[in-house]
Amino acid sequence: MADDPRQRYRELLEQSLSVDDPTSWFDRLYFEAESGRAAVPWDRHAPHPLLALWASQSRADGGGTAMVVGCGPGDDAELVAALGLDTVAFDVSPAAIRAARQRYPSSKVDYVVADLFDPPPAWRQAFDLVVEVYTVQALPWEHHPRAIEAIASFTRGRLVVVAFARPDTQPLADTPPWPLTRAEIDSFARNGLQPVSVTRTESHWLAEFSSGT
Repeated sequence: MADDPRQRYRELLEQSLSVDDPTSWFDRLYFEAESGRAAVPWDRHAPHPLLALWASQSRADGGGTAMVVGCGPGDDAELVAALGLDTVAFDVSPAAIRAARQRYPSSKVDYVVADLFDPPPAWRQAFDLVVEVYTVQALPWEHHPRAIEAIASFTRGRLVVVAFARPDTQPLADTPPWPLTRAEIDSFARNGLQPVSVTRTESHWLAEFSSGT
């Protein structure tokens, strides 16, 4: 086991990828984090600052449905629900969902275990707002197109994406995160979605897409 709990995720990822399984390591990571054997590197104990910025400027005024993809311990989902949206948040990891429910025991968010690559059919184009923060980039790059297609398929209204940015000429890393290129961000524009804004900070993308409905 890694001496540093913050590096344990690398070992778990390598073990998962060695059997061609890109997602099982998430549950093992959250499970070990419960006892302090590992640390979840993206657990901020607060909503992502770029999502919070978007929310402060959004036109959401209550009503409608929302989904948060790969919600982890729930901080982003709670921010979305606070906009007045009926929010579903899912993660492939049962331990992550358990952490979210424990962190927010009185939450109105519907936290559920689900697989991005095998979602309930009823979720297709079912949500007025879909929020994706860091899920795609936590998957090896060859899985990005399938993940992007799945996320876009949930959206009937708006989609907000937050991700680390990778220049087209930057080599791919051997371990996560696998940041998204501009072309990958642009590829969320499918199934009737069109870009509203794509902002690049020094290290991140903040992008919004809309179906126009």
